[in-house]
Amino acid sequence: MTDENKKEDQTPQGEAKAPEADAQPKEVGELPGTFKFIIGEKMGMTQLFDAEGNIYSASVVRAGPCRVVYTRTPDRDGYSAVCLGYGHKKEKNTPAGMKGVFKKIGAKPIRHLKEFRVEKAEGAADGQTAGLAGRFQDGDWVDIQGISKGKGFAGGMKRHNFSGQPASHGASDRERAPGSLASRRSLGRVMPGQRMAGHMGQDKLTIHKVKVVKVVPEENLIFLNGSVPGAAGTMVYITRTVKKTPKPQTQAKGKSARKEAVKAAPKKT
Repeated sequence: MTDENKKEDQTPQGEAKAPEADAQPKEVGELPGTFKFIIGEKMGMTQLFDAEGNIYSASVVRAGPCRVVYTRTPDRDGYSAVCLGYGHKKEKNTPAGMKGVFKKIGAKPIRHLKEFRVEKAEGAADGQTAGLAGRFQDGDWVDIQGISKGKGFAGGMKRHNFSGQPASHGASDRERAPGSLASRRSLGRVMPGQRMAGHMGQDKLTIHKVKVVKVVPEENLIFLNGSVPGAAGTMVYITRTVKKTPKPQTQAKGKSARKEAVKAAPKKT
């Protein structure tokens, strides 16, 4: 036995070797509900009725559960943000640098990552789980961001909603033409930004002020009133809306309150 092997075997009696770090998944808890954002997957569309009988065309999104992969702080990174992860992928398709990040939180390689800017990242910790419970509820207003469907190469009428040219006077080849492009004599060229035929779709779109019709936290489903960018199976990001939301209805005051009181009063017999 060599001297090097003797040194490696010499360990104090009664002390067990320390287990490998991050061998088990870390359970840090839930991300606080004050962080109003989550990653989801578009499932399709359906129809819903509310308690009053009103019908809604609703987009179905499977949102969460997500994991907090890491956080950003002003002292260390210059800004505040929380990175959420959704879905999993094979370890062989994961870069070596990201394997250490996922191992730190005790999670399998995550497929989709998204940073959400926040004013303060206090309360968020690596490894936390983010779900719909306590984050969104029926009647909330949110913004939806996603990648639109790719339409390929499209003409001016489809891409920019041009009206085309008259179909009369024998101009059979001008019905879907975009019209004049550059009529200036001095320039004689197409100006930058001119709306023409070209690639359509596959753009990052944000739909503002979408109403949450229903939330089913047990099944990680959220129903949104209206359309959501992208095809079924694409990733969407749900955040609290930045637009002004309708104020909740309050009790009537002044003359209107007196009129309602008179209507509600029992009639004299």
